[in-house]
Amino acid sequence: MSKRRVVITGMGALTPIGNTINITWKNLLEGQSGIKHITRFDTTGYAVTIAGEIKNYQPLDFFEKKDVDKNDLYTQYALVAAEEAIIHSGLLTTVYDQNRIGVITGVGIGGIATIQEQCHVLDNKGPRKVSPFFIPKMIGNIAGAAIAIKFGFKGVNFVCMSACSSANHALGTAFRSIQYGDADAILTGGVEAAITPIAIAGFSSMRALSTNNDDPAHACRPFDLNRDGFIMGEGAAFLLLEELTSAQKRNANIFAEIVGYGATDDAYHITAPPEDGEGSIRAMQMAIIDAGISSSSIQYVNAHGTSTLLNDKIETLSLQKVFGEHAPKLVINSTKSMVGHSLGAAAGIEACVCVKSILESKVHPTINFSTPDPDCDLNYSHNHITHLDIEYAMSNSLGFGGHNAVIIIKKFHK
Repeated sequence: MSKRRVVITGMGALTPIGNTINITWKNLLEGQSGIKHITRFDTTGYAVTIAGEIKNYQPLDFFEKKDVDKNDLYTQYALVAAEEAIIHSGLLTTVYDQNRIGVITGVGIGGIATIQEQCHVLDNKGPRKVSPFFIPKMIGNIAGAAIAIKFGFKGVNFVCMSACSSANHALGTAFRSIQYGDADAILTGGVEAAITPIAIAGFSSMRALSTNNDDPAHACRPFDLNRDGFIMGEGAAFLLLEELTSAQKRNANIFAEIVGYGATDDAYHITAPPEDGEGSIRAMQMAIIDAGISSSSIQYVNAHGTSTLLNDKIETLSLQKVFGEHAPKLVINSTKSMVGHSLGAAAGIEACVCVKSILESKVHPTINFSTPDPDCDLNYSHNHITHLDIEYAMSNSLGFGGHNAVIIIKKFHK
C-alpha cells in the first residue's frame, strides 16, 4: 500500500513572545526575548527567578468564568492555540466527516498548577475540600479531550507524554496515522503551563536552569561557551495535518508537507545524553530514510538547542556525525533562545517555526551569542536572520529519559 501524503493546512501558537503564530514569528525575526522575571508567584528564596511566561493573557477574553474554573491553564492554552490553527485552516467553513478528524497532543507534565493548588487545599483544609474538578483538570489527556469536545472531532484522540520530545512524538504519530488511513486530518502539537513554584524549585534543584537572574533577556544562550542552563517556558502550538487529497478537495491553503519521522531512546541516563550522541543520531537518520532523501538534501535544522552544557555539545556532535561534510553548510538555530524551553509544547512551536521559515525563506536568529565554544562550531545563525531557500527542514527534540524525536518538513509541491 502506498503511503498517503500529509500536508499542513493550519497553525496556531501561544508563546512568551506572541499570542498568535504571526506575532510570534515577527518577534522571532526581530530577535525579541520573552524571558523576564517571574510574575506568577513570589520567587523570594528561589535560586531561579526568571522564565518565559505568556504575556497579556486574560482567560476571560476566551472563556466563560465557569470554564476558567474547570480548566487548568495548560488546557486553556491548548484550546486557544488549537482554535487559531483550526480557523487558520479554514476547516470549519467546509463540510467534513467528524469521525475522520483526530487530536493527538504532546504534553510533558500537564496540570501541575492544579496538583500544587489542591495539595495545598488537602494539607490545610482536609480531603473533603479537594475540588471535584481536581482529577479532570490535572490529567494529561484532558487538553486533547477538551479540543475534541469543543470542535466535535471524533477520530483518534490521545496524548504523547515523553518530556521535551512530546510534541514531536505527537506530530510523528499523527503523520503516521494519516499516512496509513486511520484519519483524514489530525490536529496535533503540544502544550505546557509548568511555571509553578514546585516545578521551578524542582528543576532548580537539578541544576538544570540558568541562574542568570540579573539579565533575563540574555540568560538563554544556546551553543555559547558561557551557557549555564535552560529557561523554563510555557505555551502551546498546534498544526492541522491533513491528507493531501482531502485538503485539495476543500481548496485548503497548503503551507508545507511532513515527509519524515524518526524516534529512538538512548537507554542511557534519565537526564543526560550519551557522550557519543548515539540515540539522537539514529533518530535523525531514521527521519532522513523515512523521507526518502539524502542528508545533503536538508538545508535547515531547528535544533533542540536548550542552552545546557551537555545538550548543545552532544547535539552538535550528533549533527556532525549525521551530516558529515554537509554539516558546515547547514543553517541551524534555536527557537528556545527567545521563548525558553516549554517542555511538551516546544516541538509544536518549533514545527510552526520550520513551516514559517520554509514559506518566507528566512531562518530566525539564535540570540545572545557572544563567546564561541569550540565544541559547538556549526552555523547556528547567531544574532542575525539568514535568508535561505529551504526545501527540507529538520526539527530535533531530545527529552529527559533519553527520548529522541525528529521530524522533517518539506516545501509543498503539487
